Amino acid sequence: MAILKFSASAVAAQIAHARACKTFLPNWNGPALILIVGNGVHLRSNGIDGTTTRIVTTEQADPSFAFADGMNPFRDTDWMAQRRMAFRDLTGQFYTDILDDVQVLIDRGRGAIRLATDGHSIRVFVHRASDYLIGGTYEVHSGLGGTFRAILKDACDTFAIVQNCGNCEDFDAMQPYRVPLDALMEIDDRRAA
Repeated sequence: MAILKFSASAVAAQIAHARACKTFLPNWNGPALILIVGNGVHLRSNGIDGTTTRIVTTEQADPSFAFADGMNPFRDTDWMAQRRMAFRDLTGQFYTDILDDVQVLIDRGRGAIRLATDGHSIRVFVHRASDYLIGGTYEVHSGLGGTFRAILKDACDTFAIVQNCGNCEDFDAMQPYRVPLDALMEIDDRRAA
């Protein structure tokens, strides 16, 4: 999983552009953001106005687009290495459904927007490691169709180390393991008091 960080003001400008347009790139009937992985990694509006071309390409970039930190070919000398670390050799366009979620963060005064991507999906990444309680109990997907109850042992900005606890069938005997930070779920305890 890669975490992409964008300037909130640059993303806000792309959202404003998309919302000001009446015509949109093919396959869209309203404003949206597109993530382009190619000549840098950037978010751009899907709106078409007098300054926008209909062709979206991974080979051309405009300095006004919202570039991911470290992946701006106009400013970062090692942008290609950073892009490869995040996406390997994958390039292309990602049609996202994040505009409203990102707008909420901008409205709350966030200075940066973080997106989590696994190469196939893009999610708004809201939490930081400091938002979680070390030693706290969370649920994580088990990979078996359910969830495990786990104690948070350590966390960084992209992943957490957890240890199962309170599960059945010897799952608590598993060694601590790593999960994406945004995979930690608050426990929703529905038991009667």
